[in-house]
Amino acid sequence: MIEIFRSIFAPPRDIILLLAALWMGLALAEKRAGRYGLSRDAINNIVYYALFGYILGGRLLYALANYSVFSQSPLSIFSLNLDLFDPAAAFIVAVIVGVVYGSRQKFTLWPTLDALTPFFAMMAIGLHLSHLAAGTAFGSPTAFPWGIDLWNATRHPTQIYELVAAVLILGLIWFRRSDSPAGSDFLLFSGLTAGARLFLEAFRGDSTLIFGGVRLAQLMAWAVLAVAFFVTEMIQPQKSN
Repeated sequence: MIEIFRSIFAPPRDIILLLAALWMGLALAEKRAGRYGLSRDAINNIVYYALFGYILGGRLLYALANYSVFSQSPLSIFSLNLDLFDPAAAFIVAVIVGVVYGSRQKFTLWPTLDALTPFFAMMAIGLHLSHLAAGTAFGSPTAFPWGIDLWNATRHPTQIYELVAAVLILGLIWFRRSDSPAGSDFLLFSGLTAGARLFLEAFRGDSTLIFGGVRLAQLMAWAVLAVAFFVTEMIQPQKSN
């Protein structure tokens, strides 16, 4: 089953999974927009502007970082080769574009993030499906019977672990009560996602190690989890004595 899935959506066809997740996530966000005082057009616009910033920023900043190569072939900046792209820089640019657009439109921060939370959750599902199709974000070798054959070893199916976690998180976000303080949906999503990454990173076989063996992703997850807990406590209404 997994092999069939990987053969159908092998790179670059795995981008179809991300596009499908984007479309479904946007539909879910539109459905919930009214709950947070936003219109469907507002949700669409902020996502499209951020997406444009992601695509343009990722390619342009990659080109700047590799200027000597691109200067010899300037037209390669329009190449469809997805390897000529900086995902981290693209994400930063997308956030900046979204923040700038939202501030210009006078969107309120927490309700806007709450409205976009189903979109973020669905994109996480699409990302894990893409990893499964491409064989990236792979697990460490294992002797467990549910291991998958990948990169010349039987490995933990970490892509599936993370996919299941992402689906559960989306379900918890979608069906939780609607009378929570503004920002609660986004902070819950952030905390649960960080908690899942903190646990599941232990099964990954491609972790970046720092400080003599500390997993960078787990360190970042701890930071996100701490911030999510702290801010959640801050936005809770104060109980009167």
